[in-house]
Amino acid sequence: MTYMWQEILEQPDILRRCYGANRDVVKAIATEAKRRGVGFIYYAARGTSNHAGHFGKHCFETLAGLPCASASASVLTLYNGKLDLSGALVIGISQSGEALDALEVIRRGNAQGALTLSITNAPESPLAKEASFHLYCECGVERAVSATKTFTAEAFLLLALAVEFAGDEALMPILMEIPEKMAQVMQNDTIRQKAERFRYMEGCFVLGRGPAWPVAQEIALKIQESTYVAAKAFSVSDFSHGPIAMVERNTPVFVLAPSGPALPGAVAMIKKLTELGAEVLVVSGNPEAVAMTPYSIKIPDAQNDLVSFFELAVFGQMFACSLSLAKGLDPDAPRGLNKVTVTK
Repeated sequence: MTYMWQEILEQPDILRRCYGANRDVVKAIATEAKRRGVGFIYYAARGTSNHAGHFGKHCFETLAGLPCASASASVLTLYNGKLDLSGALVIGISQSGEALDALEVIRRGNAQGALTLSITNAPESPLAKEASFHLYCECGVERAVSATKTFTAEAFLLLALAVEFAGDEALMPILMEIPEKMAQVMQNDTIRQKAERFRYMEGCFVLGRGPAWPVAQEIALKIQESTYVAAKAFSVSDFSHGPIAMVERNTPVFVLAPSGPALPGAVAMIKKLTELGAEVLVVSGNPEAVAMTPYSIKIPDAQNDLVSFFELAVFGQMFACSLSLAKGLDPDAPRGLNKVTVTK
């Protein structure tokens, strides 16, 4: 068994553990942010961590009503931009805690008196030590180059923080439901079978909207780095504004269609793609969406697309790992990549 597959299977236990270990810190951050009157969130991350941040943005804005922006780190690191972060919660997200650009954003926030938070899997790292607060992913060593368990742990901690900011006890069951739903997806053997079906593809599109949009980005990245296939993610809504012109007969398009407000748009896109002759793989728990193509993969119908985010993440990780093996590749050691990438 590959390290990547082992680490995929560890995720339900990790999320249960990291929530318990960080619960008091999550409450302390929310309390301090409310005391200071924090009005917006500004986060810095790259790659997989950035996709977790995009999910956190959705959670903060929809659950807590807090505007949230992704940092253009080069504004600070290359151009010395004069951003006013004094009223923000500034978050740096990095699995290794060694991302120089996220570190610089945290330092700038500290210099301006902002409330700062780091989320890492390395509590002794520079980023963990620089921020006012730190949330630890509790993942243990991640040996595969492709990040799996650290991605979902980062996203889970951001969701937990957004739930705490919202102050709505009715949201707590969302957090408690996630590990079990992920474990159910892991029992789905059709994911490996569907991956075999696509082993000769040279490119594909991955579409999602709402919380399914950042996970579409992450799935595309996992396919890129594990299989060297030219995967590209788009929002379902953006895909109609030009990119759909690239779809030809038999073009592989993966549509993430969880139950929730974005489902009708996903269903409409599936219909349009089917009419164009695309080879559409639908990932959904919704019976209508699942019945639309022969290549569907059914996930548990969570009835909440924040939970579905984690189900879809597991699907994407399992699909990418299975596709890599079907192509005779090593998903643990993608060519040209290192576990830690340092950018400024």
